[in-house]
Amino acid sequence: MNIDLTGKHAVVCGSTQGIGKASAMELAALGASVTLLARNEEKLKQTVAALPVSGSQKHGYLVADFSVPENVKQVITKHVDANKVHILVNNTGGPPGGLAIDAQEEEFMKAFTAHLLCNSVLVKAVAPCMKAEKYGRIINIISTSVKIPLKGLGVSNTIRGAVANWAKTLSVELAPFGITVNNVLPGATLTGRLEALVQSKAEKTGKSFEEVMKEMVTEIPAGRVGDAHEIAAAVAFLAMPAAAYINGINIPVDGGRTGSL
Repeated sequence: MNIDLTGKHAVVCGSTQGIGKASAMELAALGASVTLLARNEEKLKQTVAALPVSGSQKHGYLVADFSVPENVKQVITKHVDANKVHILVNNTGGPPGGLAIDAQEEEFMKAFTAHLLCNSVLVKAVAPCMKAEKYGRIINIISTSVKIPLKGLGVSNTIRGAVANWAKTLSVELAPFGITVNNVLPGATLTGRLEALVQSKAEKTGKSFEEVMKEMVTEIPAGRVGDAHEIAAAVAFLAMPAAAYINGINIPVDGGRTGSL
């Protein structure tokens, strides 16, 4: 099985922490040169310094704010003018929790901008190079909510579904050029976002953090929450040459929690 990413260049978004950072580490370990994209330059510098390096690998970073699509467009356009990109990992922090009925219109717009519009900007920028190289892997880190909506995540459920359908549409359009588009759907994963959601629920229900976390774990057949590197392993596999015929799918990585096929 060809798992070698030597000579490939990946752009990984939201890559200074959590699943994004773990994905960057995995891709670098497989031989890819990795460019991190996030808004905190100090954290970007620290993460780049931690990436494994061997042979001709060259890692770097880009600073961009996903609340401003035009900023993202300018940054990625400049990057692809000087660099080939074979792998794009779309990933950014999810919207705050809350009921859909209580959400303000600006909450939906903010999430739509950060997740769908910026994803689209990035894909449009890297697609020409991927077509020319006859190799492209676009991997979107979304959520299991695209299969079954999650309670208390109204805005997230809404926008994640839009991103999944956008990705499926792209997978058909780009497949003739050797480009695959797939979605990784993390379940409960030990990240800062999960901790924030658990803490918010604890405050609203009057329960302790530990009680809420225990309730969450009881719904997971594996009996535990996931680790970011376990999600990153799925991302890395989809980026490999070996995954060339896997296209347009949603892959839950959730310990078996999602109650659908």
